[in-house]
Amino acid sequence: MIITIDGPAGAGKTTTARKLAARLGVPYLDTGAMYRAITVAALDDGIDLTDEAALTRLAAQDEFNLELGEDGIRVILRGRDITDEIRTMRVNDHTPYIAGSPGVRKLLIGKQRAIAEQLGSLVTEGRDQGSAAFPHADLKFFVTANLPTRAKRRLAELRGDEGATLASVRDNLAERDRTDSERPVAPLVRPPDAIDIDTSALSIDGVVEAMLAHLREAGLVGAESS
Repeated sequence: MIITIDGPAGAGKTTTARKLAARLGVPYLDTGAMYRAITVAALDDGIDLTDEAALTRLAAQDEFNLELGEDGIRVILRGRDITDEIRTMRVNDHTPYIAGSPGVRKLLIGKQRAIAEQLGSLVTEGRDQGSAAFPHADLKFFVTANLPTRAKRRLAELRGDEGATLASVRDNLAERDRTDSERPVAPLVRPPDAIDIDTSALSIDGVVEAMLAHLREAGLVGAESS
């Protein structure tokens, strides 16, 4: 069973995916962490982020690993734990270059599909999971929230990052919305068969319960998943 959760940054995808997966007893995949890991590698190596060939070569080296656990994902790059680093404003500001690379995206979608094939069932979240990576997923969700709400959520994730302010986070999210939607390769779009959930006024638990209700209605899970 493949369940996809797509939507813009700060809409609550990662936490929702983790909690939904825990309720279902299946792994979850944070695909954004993959792009962020390559961003860190590119910044560490001083790679020109507009050099498509260099970015694709870097992604092909596959020097990062995702450790999927019940309480979250740990991201290891070249033996170094970068789980906290990938959530900084420095990485936020540069990830759009990586996400917009056709070569990187093709490689990572292939890796995501390989992970799903290996695991059999999972909840996967990102910007293009239901539209590009898993167009035949068993159920697709598209989560949204208004920009002020998303900015507050993202700022909370960045606590300890001295360069983060509510204004800077809001501006970063607005720019990500634009670049994600306008990029020529696998842009952020709502899959036509996705279920819409606006998380602006919902708690994470409320979002999870709404998703479980849709899963039961579709016959994908039983009442025991309540």
